[in-house]
Amino acid sequence: MKKIVLSSLVVLALSATAMASEVTPVFAKADKLKFSGTHYLGYTSKNVDGGDNTGSFEMRRNYVQVKAYLLENPKDYIRITLDGTYIDGSGKASMFVKYAYLYLNEVLPYTGVEIGMVHKPWIDYESKQGWGMRSISKVFAEASESAKLTASADLGFNLKTKTPYFTSEIGLFNGEGYKASGAVGAGVSAEWRTTLALLGNGDKKRKVTKNSFLDTSFFGQYNMKNSGNLDSTGNERDFIFYGFHAVYNTPLFLVAGQYITAENDYKATSIYNGDGYSLNGTFRFGEKKQYSVIGRYDAWISKNDSTGVEQTTNNIIYGVALQQNKNVKWLLSAQNYVAKDGRNYEGKDVSDWNSVMVTTEIKW
Repeated sequence: MKKIVLSSLVVLALSATAMASEVTPVFAKADKLKFSGTHYLGYTSKNVDGGDNTGSFEMRRNYVQVKAYLLENPKDYIRITLDGTYIDGSGKASMFVKYAYLYLNEVLPYTGVEIGMVHKPWIDYESKQGWGMRSISKVFAEASESAKLTASADLGFNLKTKTPYFTSEIGLFNGEGYKASGAVGAGVSAEWRTTLALLGNGDKKRKVTKNSFLDTSFFGQYNMKNSGNLDSTGNERDFIFYGFHAVYNTPLFLVAGQYITAENDYKATSIYNGDGYSLNGTFRFGEKKQYSVIGRYDAWISKNDSTGVEQTTNNIIYGVALQQNKNVKWLLSAQNYVAKDGRNYEGKDVSDWNSVMVTTEIKW
């Protein structure tokens, strides 16, 4: 019997060696390649007041990324990230180039630069350090149920500074965002984030379940002649928004809050005119802090200066999460959207709605 077992093991080992020798090697004109991916998959049941109930499986995001290290400095690289998503109602999936940039480290003291299709200064910071649940909702400044003022990526350049007590991102961009359709505007968008890291670990790669931090930020953008912001005659208009944000995190909990105000050159619209605030929190428990209870409240008041009409929207998100391991997170969440006077931030008629979402967030 032992001989049979030993013979079987030898055969399996030889087979594995033969299979390994047939694996196609990967060639690249770079010192190193780094592959990674992020996927948001789930199911949403939605109930619209006065409308029908709907339920659908969703492929919200599929990021596939490669970094190629090809310069003398080992911290310089080029990054490509593809974003595959399913657009509701289209019956098909679409692919976008989310990021495509060259990163050069230390072009200035403590400062690197992204050039190409790059991060905008605010969204990435809040997604990782202030909210952390992007798989179920975008952040306040980007979410369509709330302010919807900006995007997470755009063509341009972004100077990124990191020191223990101060970090920032400052850049110039086209302004319309990486999903912009049609021509871009004649002007550019100046955008910024400046953050005080009051506990002195701003230059570290912080993990919310292991590190404590206390940050305060001032952020915003001045978008000049944006083709996505037109008046009634089709002229490109400017708009500016700015905000203040604070977050305190310990391995046990996170609390964050912010205020944003926005103003559009063209006063006869409520788009990009208004102000509001958002509050969110996370409580973690379990031996490895793998369980979480989450909550968020958004309030946005858009203003049409020509008519004097104000339109208010409220957005509430709550749920629970399980971090199964470093690669997989599960979430069960609910969302309630209330539009006062039956209108949204654009002044269009809209119904209140609520939804329940089951989500798996995968990173590798």
